[in-house]
Order: sequence, then structure tokens, then C-alpha cells
Amino acid sequence: MKALGMMSGTSLDGIDAALVDIAPAGTGYALALLSFVTIPYETPLSERLRSVLPPHSGSIALAAELARDLGEAYARAAVAAVGETAVDYVAMHGQTLFHDGTRGITLQSGLPYALRDAIRATVCFDFRSADCALGGHGAPLMPYVDALLLRSATEDVVAVNLGGIANLTFLPRGAALRDVIAYDTGPGNMLIDSFVFARTQGSAAFDEGGRTALAGNVDAAALQEMLSDPYFAMLPPKSTGRERFGAQFLQAHREVLDRLSLEDGAATLSALTAETVARAVRGAASPGARVVVSGGGAHNRAVVDSLKERLAGYGVEETGIMQLPGDAKEAMGFAVLGYETLRERPANLPQVTGARGPAVLGAIAPYRLAELLARVRSECTA
Repeated sequence: MKALGMMSGTSLDGIDAALVDIAPAGTGYALALLSFVTIPYETPLSERLRSVLPPHSGSIALAAELARDLGEAYARAAVAAVGETAVDYVAMHGQTLFHDGTRGITLQSGLPYALRDAIRATVCFDFRSADCALGGHGAPLMPYVDALLLRSATEDVVAVNLGGIANLTFLPRGAALRDVIAYDTGPGNMLIDSFVFARTQGSAAFDEGGRTALAGNVDAAALQEMLSDPYFAMLPPKSTGRERFGAQFLQAHREVLDRLSLEDGAATLSALTAETVARAVRGAASPGARVVVSGGGAHNRAVVDSLKERLAGYGVEETGIMQLPGDAKEAMGFAVLGYETLRERPANLPQVTGARGPAVLGAIAPYRLAELLARVRSECTA
């Protein structure tokens, strides 16, 4: 069947929408990407998001307004993504407004009903709350998809996603689901974006291609100070977000960062991302493992080149993961999670999230749901 997976990440750059053909295959899925688009947030919505997200505080009224407006933005993005194509279901992540994994509190915003009515398809949403209800962090969720689709009988695979936050999934060769190791390693693009945005007074929202960082030099003292953050020494399960690695992190290290140029600051923050990811990879997998990088940060040459230098002896790639093209990976992953919701199959990894046990993830905004569930049962039986 055809599904639309939709994702908006901590970088706040917009909504990713991946239209896929998906069908059960063995313990996993046969997945083919039909089209992929990123629809940027309109400026007023982006500005309101930045005004309410940490370190700022917002009101309940503004949170309610954002839930409506984000839902409408998802609806517009979905229409742009599918055109005239009939879609069987949509799986939407929503925009994270707050996340505190250690307390099991997370909020992904974006009401699904405008999306359901625009596409005329069932919408699966709110994928994190069920895991939190069992004492888990509700994150990361992509390791389950990585395990279904990327496990190898012949090689160790490390999937690294460089979004606003960076995360890692280690899949030992021949791994069972219980063998998967995964967690958020720390900042991905988030600190780089915040630093560049602030230093350029908003004229640049990110370091495109890593060009600014490549023109600078890493300040060793500043890097070592930031590496002393306690998060990096914490043992998994662990997850993080803007609440820890947003603009307030830069403010906490303002004394060392303020004396750096734009270029040197970008280079140092890029090195922070590369070093924390590399430490995590070395801690999980032995040299020779295949390390595949996806997400927006895969286009940042400063981060990726630094990561390759730090992981000599590992096979580091950044051109996409097997059947999951790099930019579309997370949106496609939510299409898989949506199918798991519809077949009522647990889709969290308790050893990754810290939950007390398996959980069926997601809520459903139904549209001809009985017909959809009958088709799911037929495909699973076949």
C-alpha cells in the first residue's frame, strides 16, 4: 500500500514528507521511496516556534494555537507531497515542543485532523507517549526501524542520524531486537544552527555545507570545556533535546565562545558534534563496522570530514542507508511505525528507551479505518 511518512525535527527547518510503497516482508518490510519533499515552515510559524521553545517559555494558549497551526502546515505539506496520488494512511511525528526523557515527558505538536481531511486517509500520530507511559524516554524511536530494515548477517552496522540532535543505532551482525544499542549522543546540527543564527543576526539559519566551519579553526580549550557536559558521560538509556542543547547551552559557555570568530565558533561546535558521535561509535562498535550517516548533518562537510578523521578504521558513508535514502530516512521510518500501529505490533525497544516493556505506539485519527485494517490483515497474512 501507499503511505506518507512525515517528520519535523529539532532543527525547525520544515516538514519532511516521504511517499512510499510499503508491504510486510518477513519480519520487516519491503519499502520503496516514491517521492520526497521538504516543505519549509512559513516565516511567521517558524518565528513563533522559536519564541516558545527553550530557553523561552510559552503560554498554554500559544501551545494550543501552535497545535492547530502545525496541523494545518502538515496538511499543506501532505497535499504538496502526494499530488493526485491516493494514500492509504499517513504517519506524522509532529513538532517536538518539549522533551524531558528522564521524567518521561514529551510533547509533539500538530493536530492530525486537518491533515486527515486534506488527504482523506487515516492518520497515525503521537508515537512517543505510549513508551513514556511505561517509564521510557519515548526516544529514540528510529532504532526499531533500523533494526527491522538494516540488520545484516555478515557485518556490524552503525546508523548515525545527524539531525538537530544526533543519535546512534548499533546493530551487531545477526542481531536480535534485544541486542540493539541506541541512544541520543548529543547535539547534531542544533548548536551550530543556533550559533550561526545568533552571530549573523538571523541572516543565516545554518552553516550550509559546513563552509563557515571549514573556513575556521577548532579552539581546543572551548571544545574541551563543552565536552565536560555531564550528558556525554551518562550511560544509556538516554535522550536529549533543545532543553539541554539549545541556545542556553551556548549561553552557559558564552565566555569561551564569545572570543571566537564566526568561523572558529562554527568549526569548534562542528568538532563537538563529530567528537561526541565518534566516541559513541567507538564505545559501541569495533573498527571495521559499517557506519552510515543520514540526516541534514550528512551535508555538512565539516562535521562529516571530522567524523571520518576520528573514525579511521571504520567504513563511514554518508550517501544514504541501503533502502533508506539519507534525507528521507526518518520520514520513511515513521511510515513503518505507522504500519506497526495499524497491525498492533509493539514498536519500541525497551532496552533503548528504558520502558518497562514493549508498547504498541501511536494514536489513530480514523478515515475508513475498517477498510484499512482489513487490508493490513490481508497483507500480513499474505
